[in-house]
Amino acid sequence: MELRSDYLADLNLALEIADRVDRLTMERFGAADLVVDSKPDLTPVSDADKRAEQIVRSVLGEHRPADAILGEEYGSQGQSERRWIVDPIDGTKNFVRGVPLWASLIALVDGDEVVVGVVSAPALGARWFAARGAGAWRGPRLEGARRLQVSRVERFEDASLGYSSLAAWRGHPRREQFLALLEECWRTRGYGDFFPYMMVAEGAVDACAEPELEVYDMAALVPIVVEAGGRFTNLRGVDGPFGGNAAASNGLLHEALLERLGE
Repeated sequence: MELRSDYLADLNLALEIADRVDRLTMERFGAADLVVDSKPDLTPVSDADKRAEQIVRSVLGEHRPADAILGEEYGSQGQSERRWIVDPIDGTKNFVRGVPLWASLIALVDGDEVVVGVVSAPALGARWFAARGAGAWRGPRLEGARRLQVSRVERFEDASLGYSSLAAWRGHPRREQFLALLEECWRTRGYGDFFPYMMVAEGAVDACAEPELEVYDMAALVPIVVEAGGRFTNLRGVDGPFGGNAAASNGLLHEALLERLGE
């Protein structure tokens, strides 16, 4: 498969890291001796989260020593225009309860742009990835992967909308508008975490939005949605994962999505 991108080497490295992380997380998924603690914000963290991020940092330290790293579990390390952003297990609550809807998120930011994204969900047997200019794909590797394309749905009356939970919108100034949007759409489902964004990239879901997220929840998702032909912004309409919340769509619905939910 002939693809041109300045970031293919970084993408291939991220895929190799995902392979190693997948082996560890699948060994710990459902393990009787899994250790689960609470972080200061009372969200759970397992020994698998920590060990997975350690793997990522170890490999990057060997192969990309000049790059900076930001991870959910161990914070920021280094200063560089190139920064890897990692969520070792997105969906830890699912992971610790035995629900297979979780993934490891690995992204590379160059300057202000996310240029590589890998979302690996081994319990689902699924992986999505993208590099700037090289398209978005589903498969374990580029060889044999299926290229992704967003839907062509143009009206919310015909659209499938994904979100995380209604509780996430509690107290938000646009909560009533969000509830109205749920009524307007053809179909709505609270898939949660990374999954609805990957479904937007696949064309199975047409739009999704969340009112509060961290950058490591979003960074890897951005190039996959964008390279599949969609848009990923915050609720103010600024492209990328840096606004503390997310709006993703097939592009055709994006301005309407922001009109209803935009801050």
